[in-house]
Amino acid sequence: MPKLITSWGDRVKTDLAKLDIQALGRVGVLMGGRSGEREISLMSGSGVLEALLNKGVDAHAFDPGLRCPTELAKEKFDRVFISLHGRYGEDGTIQGLLELLNLPYTGSGVLASALSIDKIATKQIWLSNGLTTPDFEELTANSDWNAVAKHLGLPLIVKPANEGSSLGLTKVKSVDELPAAYQLAAGLDKKVIAETCIIGDELTCPLVGDGVNAEALPVIKIIPPQANYDFHNKYFSDETQYLCPTGLADEVNTAVQKLALAAYRALGCSTWGRADVMLDEKTGKPYLLEMNTSPGMTSHSLVPMAAKAAGIEYADLVLWLLSQTLVKKVGA
Repeated sequence: MPKLITSWGDRVKTDLAKLDIQALGRVGVLMGGRSGEREISLMSGSGVLEALLNKGVDAHAFDPGLRCPTELAKEKFDRVFISLHGRYGEDGTIQGLLELLNLPYTGSGVLASALSIDKIATKQIWLSNGLTTPDFEELTANSDWNAVAKHLGLPLIVKPANEGSSLGLTKVKSVDELPAAYQLAAGLDKKVIAETCIIGDELTCPLVGDGVNAEALPVIKIIPPQANYDFHNKYFSDETQYLCPTGLADEVNTAVQKLALAAYRALGCSTWGRADVMLDEKTGKPYLLEMNTSPGMTSHSLVPMAAKAAGIEYADLVLWLLSQTLVKKVGA
């Protein structure tokens, strides 16, 4: 069962009251990068940087999309806050470089980051742990579209296996739409996944901590316009509604938290993350969609929303996440 959320909020406040800001040293905020989520990363990173500066941290922006990442060594940072999303920032690559530089960083390590961004690998691990996730298969240009539709049912979802923020995602309602959906996704990634479309409430559950000590934060219910939570509605629309508390029965929220926590632990995630979940309207059963190991920190982002519900404001959340690099060893 998830631990009481108030205990996490209380511990964060206690930890921050004892924190020596000077001990954080010179901090790099990695933002921008080279992925399709660059624009969102710049928004996240700007918010993180402002929060750290307001807390008195000696923080500096570093954009590995404009500068060679190896220049990190020249900056003489003592630690970094990763505000990169997608490829080259959330997939284990930058984490590997930071490991080589012996530079502490926020979030999950190399393996958990690499596994979590690959939706096919993620699902295989979840299934091996008995966790519920929609049926799926990897698509190729030679896939039998009729067989795919028969296996997964219609509508179904087609998306790149290694992208986030709904980039390249198509909700396919007929077999005739499958080739174009595949081509769209394949234009962004060499691996394309199709999965059964679960109809129901769209939920997300942020997670914090490591291993057996990890905890689930409050669940958020997402209500996008026309039930379309695409890139625009995620980051730029004021029409998307976010409910925290969700308004769902307590046992439903608890089941989602329990599933999300098991998914986080199965992948070996650490410090923080966010599991996206669909609640089947017919059965009431939650299904895992994906795990985010470097969640957004924009004005529309979900982890800050859940943290606030747990009693922690944005700037304190940012500072707490960074402070975890003081106790977590590189490579752990």
